[in-house]
Amino acid sequence: MATNKKPDASTRIADNKKAAFNYFFEEKFEAGLVLEGWEVKSLREGKVQLTDGYVVIRNGEMFVIGCQINPLHSASTHITPDSVRTKKLLLHKEQIRRLTGKIEQKGYTLVPLNLHWKGGKVKCEIALAKGKAEHDKRDTIKDREGKREVERAMKSRSR
Repeated sequence: MATNKKPDASTRIADNKKAAFNYFFEEKFEAGLVLEGWEVKSLREGKVQLTDGYVVIRNGEMFVIGCQINPLHSASTHITPDSVRTKKLLLHKEQIRRLTGKIEQKGYTLVPLNLHWKGGKVKCEIALAKGKAEHDKRDTIKDREGKREVERAMKSRSR
């Protein structure tokens, strides 16, 4: 079930801005995330970093590795929080099978794009992605700088 709608800015927890620079996105999926209580509290405070995260499939299950959730100082004393713990993603079996077949093709990978709230639960938007070549990254930088120049020109004209 590919999703086309983007989560509202108010429900967003964290974005992986590096992913759009490093990859072309083929399909996007929304998956549930298995978290511990202290992790949910830290997410509410925005203490999460997705930049180095990636998704792997092991034994028919999907996991996010490298997603860092920093514990709050007021975390409970009877637990030992692990900020880089591997987190399980929840998707239907047929979706996982389909994605497994696609990432076995050369050049495809799964990357987490963002974490957001949906119906009181934390969801992770993941994308089937293909890595960009160096010249594609240069084109991305050139386009971004061109848009900035246009915005500057429009802003100076409106004054």
